[in-house]
Amino acid sequence: IMGFYQPTSGSVLIDGHETEIRNPRDAHAHGIGMVYQHFTLVPSLTAAENLVISRAHPPAVIDWRKEMRALGDFLDRMPFKVPLDVPVSSLSAGEKQKLEILKQLYLDQHFLILDEPTSVLTPGEADEVLGLLRGMTRAGDLTILMITHKFREVTEYTDAFTVLRRGKMAGAGTVGEVSVDEMSRMMIGEAKIRESATRKPMHDEPVVFEIAGLFADGDAGLPAVEAVNLKVHAGEIVGIAGVSGNGQSELVEVLSGQRDASNGQLFIHNKPFVPNRDHMDRYKVYGLQEEPLRNSAVPRMTVAENISFRTFDKPPITSLGWWLSPGPMRARARELISAYRVKTPSTEEAMENLSGGNVQRAVLARELSGAVDVLIVANPCFGLDFASVAEIRAQIMEQRNRGAAVLLFSEDLDEILELSDTIAVMSGGRIDYVKPAAEADRTSIGRAMAGH
Repeated sequence: IMGFYQPTSGSVLIDGHETEIRNPRDAHAHGIGMVYQHFTLVPSLTAAENLVISRAHPPAVIDWRKEMRALGDFLDRMPFKVPLDVPVSSLSAGEKQKLEILKQLYLDQHFLILDEPTSVLTPGEADEVLGLLRGMTRAGDLTILMITHKFREVTEYTDAFTVLRRGKMAGAGTVGEVSVDEMSRMMIGEAKIRESATRKPMHDEPVVFEIAGLFADGDAGLPAVEAVNLKVHAGEIVGIAGVSGNGQSELVEVLSGQRDASNGQLFIHNKPFVPNRDHMDRYKVYGLQEEPLRNSAVPRMTVAENISFRTFDKPPITSLGWWLSPGPMRARARELISAYRVKTPSTEEAMENLSGGNVQRAVLARELSGAVDVLIVANPCFGLDFASVAEIRAQIMEQRNRGAAVLLFSEDLDEILELSDTIAVMSGGRIDYVKPAAEADRTSIGRAMAGH
């Protein structure tokens, strides 16, 4: 629709007339704008500067007095405001998202495509932004096509929906006339969804994993993780919620040995733990990082080789202390591929050729095939289809029921609420909110995510 790709068949009609959109400039000329999942703003420039330079033909010499007056008049007509004179880098995620939307309205776009518009927002910010946009559509000022995987956003803020599955239209309907269960079936198709494992009651289980006074710096050398203290008991899922960019990635990297801590300690069963291969093997620590193809796999190596990363130096794959036997490696891979329903042409297929859900399953097969005492999982279902999401969440719950201490990082609040026994919130590199899931609610979690 935006003109980045050309259709091989079919057509686009605007106001009933077939229209050729050859590039994004054509789309903009027809009043079509897009707010992408990740921000496209220039962080070092102010909001006003970002708006002015977004025009197709900004003036060579900018009369800022005139431009600020025009921008002020523009904002007076808008349902939400952002500060114009501060650098974008100092704006909150919610303000940046509003600015992205304002930019499209400033460019006089009346048909907006929103790609996962709430992925970086707190629940409160998401409701505010979507509520204001719904008001504009009800007033007839705007038409919106929203791409989302969240049922709540569909049922509360949209009028009609279409379900895409594997690039094809799998169903459509009017919101209010179709139940969430029916939408789910459209998303799943004929695939059989693995039922969620029942949550097994746990009582007075010992602490297995402890983070004590942990500090770590980010890539720029500034503090990213500050004074984090957390305990995870056997048979407990501690879910860490938070808006992206608040230290979660850096904390996961410290726990997985990909980033050094500047201070603090880790303990497993009250013994000091260093996140290296030897200790992870000894203390049965396993994990699934976000973007597993980049962080948990070698893309060009085979599925069998990737699945064997935990066991390649142990019998029966290794003999004589150093000789790798491909036969046992492939046999073990076939067992796990079958058990975890990994869809691959063969064990010799390159990992990079698998779909996102099957990469996730293959990594889970490797990480969960043995006894697990500690499981560290980060955004395990991001970007996956509905069936894969159900499968992976069931696997996580099963490990919890077997007694594993599970630390779940997720930017999907619904996932946190569904899986967690205890909910913690990370904001500004700190964890200041920890509550049993039964006592937590969206409002208090949202405030904590926003740093309140």
